[in-house]
Amino acid sequence: MKQKFYVVWKGRKTGVYTTWAECEKQVKGFLDAQYKAFDSNAEAEAAFLAKYEDFKGIAASMGKWKSADPMPVLPSICVDAACAGSPGKLEYRGVNIQTGKQVFRAGPYADGTNNVGEFLAIVHALTWQTKHNLHIPIYSDSENAITWVTTGECKTKLKHTSRNALLFALIKSAENWLAENELPEEKLLKWDTKLWGENPADFGRK
Repeated sequence: MKQKFYVVWKGRKTGVYTTWAECEKQVKGFLDAQYKAFDSNAEAEAAFLAKYEDFKGIAASMGKWKSADPMPVLPSICVDAACAGSPGKLEYRGVNIQTGKQVFRAGPYADGTNNVGEFLAIVHALTWQTKHNLHIPIYSDSENAITWVTTGECKTKLKHTSRNALLFALIKSAENWLAENELPEEKLLKWDTKLWGENPADFGRK
């Protein structure tokens, strides 16, 4: 198991710790403790000098792709979805991998699922690129969504209700767009979380 490094910004004793046991002594039972795990000592030391708010809700592996070999294809867009429950409140967005800038965001929509959000996010990225005359790769960490987009059909088992009627209208619109437009080869790529860390479009709610 790979070693983790723990930063404690607020606790009994602040600092960088090399084991969870040491970190836990500083934060367990401490009111409003601020701490986070990192993959390397260098990342932890740099984070300790910064503010907790800069890392709150962001995966420790975010940005890992910058030092990976091989790196993802650049320039490119990464998409991701967040769903509070299944079904639950659904959002999705697209992010420019190089700049970290959000290029689009949609939702929240009632009674959705993560796979539906991932599917809609990819199609939104495709239509967004068409509108802006761009032709760059789109990364998603959802194999289901990539397959659904490739086949042109959202094969969700989500029950259609009055609460998520808008979501199903968006699904139908996305499927119609895919049926009318040819999908360029090598346009959709799988984000390798193990190699590159967390998807840059992740909402940080895991």
